[in-house]
Amino acid sequence: MLEDKAKDLGRSIGQSEEYKAMRRTSEALGNDREAATILRQMEQIRKEAQSVIDRGGHPPEEAEAQLDDLLQQVQGNPAYQRAVAAQENFDKLMLRVNQWISEGIRTGAASPIILA
Repeated sequence: MLEDKAKDLGRSIGQSEEYKAMRRTSEALGNDREAATILRQMEQIRKEAQSVIDRGGHPPEEAEAQLDDLLQQVQGNPAYQRAVAAQENFDKLMLRVNQWISEGIRTGAASPIILA
């Protein structure tokens, strides 16, 4: 019973406008060469810094400066801005869904009636 309801909820979320917008803007961002290049550079710098940290070191200050510069560049990109806005809207939807689930749990825990 719970599995079926969870799958139905998942299908509903997948059909929501927020999810569709997030997918569209994410694909558009991936197709934007400038933004994709900047994001790949940022990820490479982040991985290198994490590797240094994992070995007990401190990432060079240049890495932080590079990340700041790249972040400023990508934040001005319209495709990036749309993707961030869509992600935020989807996150808000998921927060509401989790709140509704929590309310349902509290209601269900307080109810002496078992629903099938």
